Amino acid sequence: MEEKVILCFGDSLTWGFDPRTYDRYPRGKRWTYLLEQELGRGYQVIEEGLNGRTSGFDDPIEGDKNGRRHLPMLLDTHRPIDLVVIMLGTNDLKRRFGLTAAEIAQSVGVLVDIVKKSRVSHGESAPQVLLVAPPPLAPLTELSEVWGFREGVEKSRQLAEYYAVTARFYGCHFLDAGKVVTTSSIDGVHWEEEENAKFAYALAQEILRILR
Repeated sequence: MEEKVILCFGDSLTWGFDPRTYDRYPRGKRWTYLLEQELGRGYQVIEEGLNGRTSGFDDPIEGDKNGRRHLPMLLDTHRPIDLVVIMLGTNDLKRRFGLTAAEIAQSVGVLVDIVKKSRVSHGESAPQVLLVAPPPLAPLTELSEVWGFREGVEKSRQLAEYYAVTARFYGCHFLDAGKVVTTSSIDGVHWEEEENAKFAYALAQEILRILR
C-alpha cells in the first residue's frame, strides 16, 4: 500500500518549542513524530513548523514568517500530499498586527483555499485539509509580553469559534486543539511535553477518520 502523506504546516507549536528550555523538543517528544507512531504503517508525517510563522502577514521584526508566501512552495516540494494539517494563528495575535480573531480566521481561510485549489495530490487533485484552531494562550509571562502577545489572550479564546465557521465556509475538516491541549503557564504560549502526546493521539483519531 502506498503511504499516505500528511503535511503539518504550522508555527513553533508544530516546530516543537519547549517552554522550559526555549529550545526544541527532541524529535521523539514532538507531536509530529508521535502522530506518525499513532497512525502506524502506511502513513508519513511531514513536519513543516517555523517559529514565529504568521498565517499571511509580513513581520517587521522577525523577518520572513509569512505562511501565505511559504505554503505554495511547500505544497509543491512534498507532493503528492493526501492531507494538509494547518495550525496557525497564534503569532497573528501579536500586538503589532492589530488583528481581530475574526480577521485571523479569515486569513487562515486563505491558506485553506490555497490548498483546495492546488493540484498536489494524486492525479493532480487537491489534498484534503484539516484546519486546527490553536489552543488559547495562558496568562502571559514577562517574556511572552516581550514577544508581543499582550492583549492577545482574550482574542485567543475566540479563535476556535471563528475557525469552525471558516472550516464550514471552505468545506474542510476542523479540530479545536483547545479541547485537547492546555497551554503552558511557563510562558503562556507553548506546550509542555505531555501535551504533545495528548494532541498526537487526538489528531491521529481525526486523521484516520478522514483518510479511511
